Amino acid sequence: MIHPDTELRFINDQIGYGVVATKFIPKGTITWALDKLDRIFTPHQVRSMDPLYQQVLDKYTYRNAEGNHILCWDNARFVNHSSNSNCVTTAYEFEIAIRDIQPGEELTDDYGYLNLEEPFEVLPEAGTNRTVIYPDDLLRYYHEWDEKLLAAFPELLHVPQPLFNLLEKGIREKAEHIAAGQTKIDSILHCYYPSHNGKINGEAQAVKLRSPKVVYPF
Repeated sequence: MIHPDTELRFINDQIGYGVVATKFIPKGTITWALDKLDRIFTPHQVRSMDPLYQQVLDKYTYRNAEGNHILCWDNARFVNHSSNSNCVTTAYEFEIAIRDIQPGEELTDDYGYLNLEEPFEVLPEAGTNRTVIYPDDLLRYYHEWDEKLLAAFPELLHVPQPLFNLLEKGIREKAEHIAAGQTKIDSILHCYYPSHNGKINGEAQAVKLRSPKVVYPF
């Protein structure tokens, strides 16, 4: 479920629609959590579907560490990519804001940690030279994302958390312990689904790259 203080808005002709904050969302806020209405499709289920459904899942789902496609039932599926995203996923099936998000600002994810099935080109952004997002970007950038999560997690206990009760009890307790500095956070690398060439120890091998399709945010 996406944070309740958000709404779907038309951004511009180039980007299309995106998820925008309607109120101030402070750093450390859980901005999305997997919930019981989200649909989970196994690789076998996806392969058995008509190509029309496969195209929908390719556009609107991400893959978890088991390779399952997760289809969010609400506006979470419209969150756009940014190579300098203000939200980052965790190893616990929820995302947090890694910096303050102002009213009217888009909530963004880095698709590099969503286990893409093929590379795609993205719009240039200030502060980053990434123009292609690769299926194994988790192996390249997990250290960077881990550092951002470590900096944001302590705020989790000090800001409003409307989605906190959606987390399973064990996950809630672990999140509290991490935020209090009592438990070490698990690396975002645990989200990686190794369906492509690469090593889980972070030493990325070359990915055979077809001509990347140009995919702008939804």
